[in-house]
Amino acid sequence: MKLQIKKLHPDAKLPTFAHATDAGMDLYTVEDFELKPGEHTAYIKTGISIALPDGYAGLVWDKSGIANKRHLKVTGGVFDSDYRGEYLIGLFNFGNETQTFVAGDKVAQLLIQKVEHPEIVEVKELDETDRGEGRFGSTGT
Repeated sequence: MKLQIKKLHPDAKLPTFAHATDAGMDLYTVEDFELKPGEHTAYIKTGISIALPDGYAGLVWDKSGIANKRHLKVTGGVFDSDYRGEYLIGLFNFGNETQTFVAGDKVAQLLIQKVEHPEIVEVKELDETDRGEGRFGSTGT
């Protein structure tokens, strides 16, 4: 698969894989910003737009280091194949400290996922399984 990416900002970085076997590509910001504790932003600019092939979606996820060490969580993050606008990222600061980013910093990761479009069928009953309606903790942990 070839992924067409357009730079919308002269300082934009193209997504990169840190390791050959990584599932996600790193996404970078093109601007300086800070996120105070309890604050949310939905408009972190990446400076890029992407043409995903039909049948695929771009899923923006947390970078594990940023999420765990800096207590930041990606919000939103599903990009459809027909979207051609800038990839904007939402982040929420769950931590107790203001988090500062500068242009060029990694902010999230992008996974390209095949999308299925199942036929929706309404039924009166679902088939029975061993788990049934077991929810949280139903396996004993």
